[in-house]
This record gives sequence, C-alpha cells and structure tokens, in this order.
Amino acid sequence: MAQIAAVAVDKATPQFDREYSYLVPDGLPVQVGCRVTVPFGRGNRRRLGLVLSLSESEDTARLKKIASLVDRQPLIGEEQLGLMRWLREHTFCSWFDAVRVLIPAGLGMDLEDQFLAEPGAELPADAPRGAEKLLEAIRAGRGKTPEQLAEETGEKDLHRLLRYLMECGAVRSEINDRRRVLDERVTMVRPAPDFEPRKPLTKKQELVLAVLEEFGSVSVKELCYYSGVTRIVVENLRKAGAVELYEQVVYRDPYAGRDEEPQAEPILLTDAQQAAYDTILAGDPGKPALLYGVTGSGKTQVFLRLIDQTLAEGRRAVVMVPEISLTPQVIERFRSRYGSRTAVLHSSLTMGQRTDEWRRVRDGGADIIIGTRSAVFAPVENLGLIVIDEEQERTYQSESSPRFRTAEVARVRCRYHGARLLLCSATPSVESYHAARTGRYTLARLTERYSGQLPDVTIVDTTRTERVGEIFSEPLCAELLKNLEMGQQSILLLNRRGYHTVMKCSSCGEAVTCPNCSVAMTYHRQNGRLMCHYCGHTQEVPAVCPHCGSSLVRFSGIGTQKAEEELQRLFPQARILRMDVDTTMSRFAYEEKFGDFAAGKYDIMVGTQMVSKGLNFPQVTLVGVLGTDMSLYSDDFRSFERTFSLLTQVVGRSGRFDLPGRAFIETAQPHNPVFALASAQDYEAFYREEILFRKVNLYPPFCSLLTVQFTSVSEADSHAGARLFARLFTRLAQAEYADLPIRMLGPAGDTLYRVAGKYRCHLILKCRDDRRMRELTRRVLEQFYAQAPAGVQAIPDLD
Repeated sequence: MAQIAAVAVDKATPQFDREYSYLVPDGLPVQVGCRVTVPFGRGNRRRLGLVLSLSESEDTARLKKIASLVDRQPLIGEEQLGLMRWLREHTFCSWFDAVRVLIPAGLGMDLEDQFLAEPGAELPADAPRGAEKLLEAIRAGRGKTPEQLAEETGEKDLHRLLRYLMECGAVRSEINDRRRVLDERVTMVRPAPDFEPRKPLTKKQELVLAVLEEFGSVSVKELCYYSGVTRIVVENLRKAGAVELYEQVVYRDPYAGRDEEPQAEPILLTDAQQAAYDTILAGDPGKPALLYGVTGSGKTQVFLRLIDQTLAEGRRAVVMVPEISLTPQVIERFRSRYGSRTAVLHSSLTMGQRTDEWRRVRDGGADIIIGTRSAVFAPVENLGLIVIDEEQERTYQSESSPRFRTAEVARVRCRYHGARLLLCSATPSVESYHAARTGRYTLARLTERYSGQLPDVTIVDTTRTERVGEIFSEPLCAELLKNLEMGQQSILLLNRRGYHTVMKCSSCGEAVTCPNCSVAMTYHRQNGRLMCHYCGHTQEVPAVCPHCGSSLVRFSGIGTQKAEEELQRLFPQARILRMDVDTTMSRFAYEEKFGDFAAGKYDIMVGTQMVSKGLNFPQVTLVGVLGTDMSLYSDDFRSFERTFSLLTQVVGRSGRFDLPGRAFIETAQPHNPVFALASAQDYEAFYREEILFRKVNLYPPFCSLLTVQFTSVSEADSHAGARLFARLFTRLAQAEYADLPIRMLGPAGDTLYRVAGKYRCHLILKCRDDRRMRELTRRVLEQFYAQAPAGVQAIPDLD
C-alpha cells in the first residue's frame, strides 16, 4: 500500500482551490500539518502545499509525487487544521488564506524560479533575436532569477525567450525555496576539550581562557567585551585548537533591555468589581461572558483577577486590544505584573520578532499573550481564557481574506479548549448586548466609576458659537487656557489626519482626486505633497485645477497637522503632542509618546481615534471633540452606534482619577440624540433606541448580512459580475433553497466606487447564517467563477 497525502495548494484560483491527492515518495517523512512542494497543473510548476491528511491506497497510477518536504515537524497542529476548515466554511476563503493567518509571515516560503545553462548547449541558426544574449547572461551565473535576467539584459520579451531556450534544451529551470525570515544566529565560543598548548600563551589569551572557564560558553561579542580583547585574539586561539566556534540560534526579544522585575501585588476589588467577577465565574463556562461597565469602572481589574485565576489553574490566557496604540499601556501593565511570562503579537514588531514570539508561544515559553486581532490565532496549548477588550471595535473584523470576526474565532477556540471567553466594553456592540440581554451570554455589569464621578459634558453648537482662529470654539479655547494655567492636561480628538483634507477648485467646484481611487487627496504639510489615504499614492500640489485649468484652487478641511499648528499659534507656551499614523510610524513610537505624555512632558495631545479609548492619564481633566458630525451619516447602518461609542470612550478619558473632568463636544447638530446620550454615558437608553431601529429595518442581530463586493479594472465588468451573481443566486435559491429566508438588496455601486485602480460595486443579502446558507453561497461562487468575465473578483463577507 502506498501513502497518499491530501494537499492544499497555494495560489490556486477560486475554482481550483480544493484538496489534491499526491503520492508520498518512499522514505519521505511527511506528516499532517507539514508544508511540501508539489508539481501542479499541466505545466507541473512547483507550488507550495500543506498536507491536510494522510491515507493509504493501491491506486496510484495517475498520481503525481510530492517534490520535497519543507517542514520536518508539523507547522499546523490539529486545532489549527480545524480552524482552517472553519474559516473556509464561514468566510469562503482559500486554503492558503487560512494558512497565512495561522502562521507569522516570517515563516512563509517563497518559491523562486532559477535558470541554469545546460553544458555545451548551442542555439540553432534561426534562434530569435535576443536569445543568444540571454543564454550568455544565464551562463555567467550559477542560477539566475527572471528578475535578475530582466535587469541585466533589459529584454522586454523575457518570458517568451526563456520558454524558447527551455524548449530547445539550452537551459533548465529549478525552484529554490527560501524562507522569508531566517533565524537570528550568533557565533559562540567554548573551550576545546583536552587542549594542551604547544607554546606559551600570551596574557590576553590567558585572560580569554579564564573568562571561558568561568562562563563556559559565551558569544564572541560578549567574550571580547568581558576580556577586553579584539576578535583576532579569539581567532588565533581557535587556530591553536584552544577554543571552538559554533553557531547558535537566538531569540529576538522585542522588549530586550526594557524588562522590569515583576511586581505581582494582590488585586483588590471593590464590592461592585467582586460581584462582576463572581457573576462571570458562576456563569456557564461554555457561554461567552460580557463585562459591561462605564468608562473608568475598573473592568481591567476584573479581568486581571480572572487571568490570575486561570494561571493558578495551570492554564494560559490571550488578551486582545483593538489597536496597536493601546498595546503600550497594556504591555507595560502586564509585563510589570507577569514579567517574561508575557508574549506580544502585533504588527509593529519586526517580522523576525513576530516569528520568534510566535515560536515562544508555541513552545510554551509564555503564559499570557497580548496582541491585536491576529493574536486570536496564537498557537496556545492548554488555553483557559480569552479576553477581548473594547469588543465593539470594528478593527476586530478583518477586511482582507479571510474576513473573520475575532469574537467568532475566539468562540471556536474556547469551545475546543473548554476555555472561557470574556468580552469587555463600556459601549458593547448592539449584537453582543442583545445576546447578553436574551441569555445567550453571561452579563456582568459595572455601573459606577471607580473614582465615583463622570466628567461634566458641554455640547457646543458650532453654528451659534464664535471661533478663535479657524478651528476651535471660544468655550473650548477658554477651557484649554484654564487647564494650562492649572498645570493639567487636555486631549483633543480630531479623527482626520493630514493638514487639509481636500483641495478644491473655486471655478468648477471639483476636488483634486487620486488617479487610482474615487477619493479626494489630503494635503500633508510635512512633505508638502498630496496623499491618498486609501492606496498611498502621492503627488505634488498642482498649480492649476486638473479638471478645468483654473488657478483658483484652494485648500479646505482640517486635519490633525493643521490643528497642531493652530494650537501652537493660540497657545505658544503649550507643549503639543500630535498622535496619528504619520507620527507613530517608528518602532516604540506609541510607547515613547504616550509615556512622555503620562510623565507630564506635554500639555495637550491632539490626535485621531487612537487617543479616544483605553488610555489612563491621571492629569487629564479636559477632553475636546472636533468634527464628528460626518461620521453620523455614512452609508453604514452602524454609523450612530460607532459615533456614540467613539464619543463615550473619548469623553471617558477625562477625570479618571481624583481630579474632576470636563468634556466639550463641538457639533453643528446639537439636538441629535447621540450627543446627549454619549454625554450622559447612557448606554442603556442608546441601546433601547438602536435595537428598535434594527428590528424595524431588519438589521443584525435580527438577521445576518452577506455583502458580496465585485471588483475589476473595468467598471462595466464589475457591474456585469454583480448582475451575474444575482441571477445565479436567485435561480439556485428558488430551485433548491426556497425554505431559506433571504432578502436581496442591489446590486449597487459602492460609495467609494474605485480604489487602487479597481472599480467596485456590491449586493447585500439579508439572511440567516446557517450551514445551508453557506452551502448555497459556496455553490453560487463556484458557478460564478466558471462564467464571470476575466479579472472580476467576488468578495463575500458574512456578518
């Protein structure tokens, strides 16, 4: 009997993304969860694959053989394979899209074509132009990639000529597999056994051997430092046979040099916090728990106690935060309490650091894992608790394939491990709170602030209030000045980065838009250029209107850069800190800037939504909110919910400790109930209004939404694809799934109808998320890709 491997193949198009059977060569130690390379397709091009299962069979006549084994030990375990299958079913992703969220990018493999010349090969007299030159370039190396050959020869028809050279036997192609990030290695030194010197050693050499006798084995760098010698001394000792050099893999610690001695002081809970803690522990562990508490009520204290309980049981915990900007304070708190038992997984780390942290987690070197959305896939064994802080944030929803909801993945993992899932928020998502109110989640509440008082909130009507300068109202400016005089700190939220948000022509009224996207470009003062915040395109500021040629082009709209400049003009004595994507690109920028603000080195912090949640600064007694009106009227049915959450969270940054807090919300719509409810921090009243709206209009939690987006470089093709999908879906649903409750809206164009050079439109299906609905969708997708215009992509997103 021969061994057969079921293999998922990378870069398979949607209609060919399935399991393929391959013959395992004799003696190749293939295991489930290992990556392999396999010949794929008619051309037998080598592709990366993942072994999903193994079986035995005698019928092997038509099977291709696995070409090589990439991993000696499985990279994907039993639980991760189950997660991959769950992701494929629930998010309609490809096999390898699922693989990519389970392992760090640093462990990814690149398969690289290399071309080598056959010895003695000659080209026929009628060889195409450029073939001889290309062959000579290949002969000049030990294997060259197409990129290298294109650069060396400048040949525009490179791939046709390479095919010709291979067909006539002049060159051959080989695949070189290369890991994206290699292990970090250092050269180590140890004493050689049984060394007997043939001639007297120098004083420096004796000093080196004395250090080695004390430490046993050290790196060359450390040895030179401790003994005060140069590397030449060590090298001469190696030549004399006195020491041995060898390579050792080292761990890339993202917080090297920042460690502190852990201070695990007992956590003292208030009566209200203790009651919430007891409610969570008494609840069904198989059911998620929601910890709802007003801002500043001490939710973190409750889940820290739960983590202590989990560790005491010998189990491990994952704690997630919605944004990288929140991780510095969280990491500092956890590392000061738990020390090296804490691991960190987020995108600000280098690729090598993320890879090493992932391995440390997999190998059991950390008991608490902290990170953003991707941390939900951390390879944790013996998992006892997952905490999702600020669970309502949209950053917990992936916007690229696989389009998963973090809480749903966490539920699957907790079910597998018998672990507890805790969702925390001062403004829970309407869906989560509804689940808690109807008994599907355990509900624990914290209704009072730890300090006992909420900030006083003033709603400023910008249509009736004088401004000081271009941006700030008189009342807010007066309060900023008062805080400066009292030596207290202020936070200002302006959720738009850049200097000016639009450049517009006064003659024709058109804005300067990105050539790749249907969006106005933002002016950035730092580099004096216009930038697209969707595709990253930048360009110089035009002297005339690109649409009509008029010179009457003007800037308008306010971003964080302009606000910073205006604050500096109004309050020259103030120390201003700006926090947005542009100021936090460097490593540890969040830690350093938030740390400086906490230490009192700045008076006013102005920033985007990264300053609005999860931050605790004792000296902050004033919060100002600017320009939130536009968020109320996006085309998302959750726009009121998101605005309410943002306002509630940022207002809650003020007066969190002993000092009383104030907040000022500037708006042109002061009578909109969202502002009054957020000012009062009255989530219950907001929920009652919002759940009624959802029920009447049939939105989640009363249905699920399947949004299918269609993209193409051709606007006509994207719309044709949408119409085709709608026809196929309607036909199959009526024929075989008539019992399913489905309501179709669209197709319609997206508000941003073009992004990164691709046109977009969509349709929405109000439905029930169950096995048959997902089966129907997958079948329609298969039919769609068999009939759709070339280049049209269908992107389903089931909410």
